[in-house]
Amino acid sequence: MDRWAGKVAVVTGASSGIGAAIVEGLVEAGVQVVGLARRLEKLQALAASLEGTPGKLYPRKCDVQKEEELLDAFKWVKAELGGVDILVNNAGVSKYKKLIEEDVHSLRNILEVNVLAMAISIREAVASMKSRNVEGYIININSILGHASSPRTNYPTSIYAPSKYAVTALTETVRKELAADPTNKIKITSISPGLVKTDIMQASGVPNADKYFEAAAHLEPKNIADAMLYVLGTRSIVQVTELTICPAAKHLSTKSG
Repeated sequence: MDRWAGKVAVVTGASSGIGAAIVEGLVEAGVQVVGLARRLEKLQALAASLEGTPGKLYPRKCDVQKEEELLDAFKWVKAELGGVDILVNNAGVSKYKKLIEEDVHSLRNILEVNVLAMAISIREAVASMKSRNVEGYIININSILGHASSPRTNYPTSIYAPSKYAVTALTETVRKELAADPTNKIKITSISPGLVKTDIMQASGVPNADKYFEAAAHLEPKNIADAMLYVLGTRSIVQVTELTICPAAKHLSTKSG
C-alpha cells in the first residue's frame, strides 16, 4: 500500500457501512480520500473521527443519481487535488419488493445508482488517470447476487440482482477496453460480498431489519475494506479480476437453528 500514500481516492456511498469502512482503511493508509454521499453531516463526522491519521477525508455532498452533481465532484477533485488515482464505486441501493410488482420510478432509481453512476464515474476516473499517465485502480463493489441470482421468496430485492449482473459485465468490459491499450496502467476489480451487516436492509424496507442479522451468517464492513486494501496492495503485474467474499457458516447465530 505504500505506493498509494499521498494519492487521491474517490469513494462513492462513503457515509456509512462498507463505504465508511473503505474510507477509514484508505485514510489510515495515508490516502487523500474524497468521500461522496448525500448525507454530508455523516461524512463530516467521519472526517472528524479520522483527524490525526496519515491521510485525510474530504467530505463532499453528492447524489450520484444526479449526473451534474457527480461530474461537479470530479471537476472539484481535478481543480483542488489534481485528479483521481483510485476510484471505489460503492454506492448502491436496493428495495424490498418483487420485481414483477415494481414501479418504473423505483426500477430507474436502482439502475441509475447501481449501474449508470458507476459507468459515469469510471469514465471520469479513467480520463483523469490517462491524462496524467499515472498508475490507477478502479474497484467496483459488486455482490454475490451479481453472479448467481437466487433470491429467496421471503426476501425480494426488486431489480437489485440484475443491476449487479450489470456490474459484473461492466467491470469485465472496462477491463478488456483498458487491456487493449499497450500503455495502460489502470487496473479494475470487482469485489463481490455476501451478506454484509449494513443499514441497506432498513433503507430497502425489509421488515424487522434490525433483527435480520441475528439469525443470518454475515460479514462486517471492515471485512470488505480489508479486501479492498489487499487488492490495492497487489503488484502491478497482478490483476485481480474478481474477489468473492462470503461469511463462514460458523458465524451463524444460535438462533438460526
